[in-house]
Amino acid sequence: MLSTTLRYALRALVKLAQLPQGDMMRGEELSEATGIPANYLSKIMTTLRNGGVVEAVRGYNGGYRLAKASREIYVAEIIELLEGPQTHPQCLLGEDHECSDALACSAHGHFKRVRQAYINFLEKTTIASLSKKKSADIM
Repeated sequence: MLSTTLRYALRALVKLAQLPQGDMMRGEELSEATGIPANYLSKIMTTLRNGGVVEAVRGYNGGYRLAKASREIYVAEIIELLEGPQTHPQCLLGEDHECSDALACSAHGHFKRVRQAYINFLEKTTIASLSKKKSADIM
């Protein structure tokens, strides 16, 4: 459901959220810690910096850190920054429109609750909630 770019962005943000407040992580360390290729990570982080989600500082003591509290960063915000306002999944059957009650495909009724749960997840889930340690890694 999420693109590789989005999964990588979320993985990097979760890692940054786990740093002690005010600490920074160099790009190469973040790349290594998350398994994200350095060039790919750099492009993602530039977009997140331009969107006000992360801060980037150059130099010996530089690196990346969250620009705001992880509890204020929602998954839907990251999707919008990286892919535009697409929190509403398109038609399950791949028809060329956003499924709605007015333009329903044959799967619409079955998929409606799943789609709404997905939208709720994106709009209500924060990086803080994703960064909490569980017994198994979520990323």
